[in-house]
Parts: sequence; structure tokens; C-alpha cells
Amino acid sequence: MKLLVPVKRVIDFNVKPRVKADGSGVDLANVKMSMNPFDEIAVEEAIRLKEKDVATEIVAVSIGPAKAQETLRTALAMGADRAILIQTDAEVEPLAVAKLLKKVADEEQPGLVVMGKQAIDDDSNQTGQMLAALLGWAQGTFASKVEVEGDHVSVTREVDGGLETVKLKLPAIVTTDLRLNEPRYASLPNIMKAKSKPLAQKRPEDYGVDIAPRLATVKVTEPAKRQAGVKVGSVDELIAKIKETGVIA
Repeated sequence: MKLLVPVKRVIDFNVKPRVKADGSGVDLANVKMSMNPFDEIAVEEAIRLKEKDVATEIVAVSIGPAKAQETLRTALAMGADRAILIQTDAEVEPLAVAKLLKKVADEEQPGLVVMGKQAIDDDSNQTGQMLAALLGWAQGTFASKVEVEGDHVSVTREVDGGLETVKLKLPAIVTTDLRLNEPRYASLPNIMKAKSKPLAQKRPEDYGVDIAPRLATVKVTEPAKRQAGVKVGSVDELIAKIKETGVIA
């Protein structure tokens, strides 16, 4: 079975984003970029499935600028077999990403698509669900455990009330949550090997997909600074303080 793993290049999770002076977006100049953490988990899960002889090939795919090759090389160094970069400098919205991934899935015919549940830059949490709808495949979102059994995959997913397990007929879409696994570090020998692994370069036009934005960013602002806390001597004083600040009437 072939696995398709989409990955995204985002601001490193350790970096504090800065908003542009004109409020038009986040400043990406001279900022450390890395693979989206949820996508790292997806790559790790795909590798583990291959190590269990469930999968025979892992194909990583990314949609973004030329520098996204670095993100794909990281996936290859972790253990993916080959990669596809759909190169564009435009900001691609989740629906356009899903349409492009559908075209890739139509070509590659994977048995399972394993992808992060969301990207930490826009937090949309939409692409996996949209891709499942476009392909007409079953989906298991927010996965904390994945087990492939024959032509089905069992996905334990995190829901508000606890855990829910769903059994999906393959091919299917699985989106990964934080507690699914701990991604491995790429070793130096594997980083060197990744340089010789195949990385195909495409453009959105090659797939006939219109990636023109359908949404407009009106303004980006930093969150309000948190006020310092205060100590109170009793419950009555706490209630009075809460009323004073207008939290409750």
C-alpha cells in the first residue's frame, strides 16, 4: 500500500511571530521556518506503518515556495521514499490545497492519506476534511491511534467526551493529533541519503487547479497583553474583585 503524506512549511513553533507594521499579515522575513509539527507526526506515523510492512512506499507532497524543498528533504531524511513539490509563491487556501491533493491522489492512487490535522500558521483544520469530501473517501480526524487491519483502518480519535474509535474502509484520510506519536530525529546519514531521493517539481497549472484566493485578510493584530494577576484574601474578596472587573454582574 502506498501512503501519501502532505507536509507544510511554517514558522518554527519556537519562534514568536511578528505582525507587519501595516497589519497586512505576519512578517516572515529572516524567520526560522520548519515542518508543521502535526505534519511531522503524520510522517512519523507513515514510517511506522511502513516498518510494520503495512505500507510499501511513502510519498511526501508540499505546496508552497521553492524553499519548501527543505521541508520535503526533512521528510525524506525521516524516511519518506520520494517527494513532490507543487511550487507557488501565492498564499494557497485550504480548499485549493485540497483540490491539488485530490489531483495528486488521483495520480498516485494511495491506499491511505496521513496528514496533520491543522497547520500552526493559520489553524484552519479544514484541508483533511475537504480532501475526504472531494475524493469521496472515509475520514478519521484527530487520530491518537492508527491501526491498519486488512482493507480497513481503525482510528482512535480525540473528541470532547473522551476517545472514539472508528473503523474506515480503505482508501481513507487520517488526520493526526499531538498524542499519536513522538516524531524521530533525522540522522546525519539519512540526511545525506535524502539529497539523492527523487523530488519532482510541479506547478498548480500542471494539475489544472485554480488557486486564486476566495478570502481576503482584512487586518492582522497581535493578541491583547495579559494583565498582571492580584492576590485576594478571601472568597468574598475574590467575588467582589470579579464584579469590579465586570467579569460577572
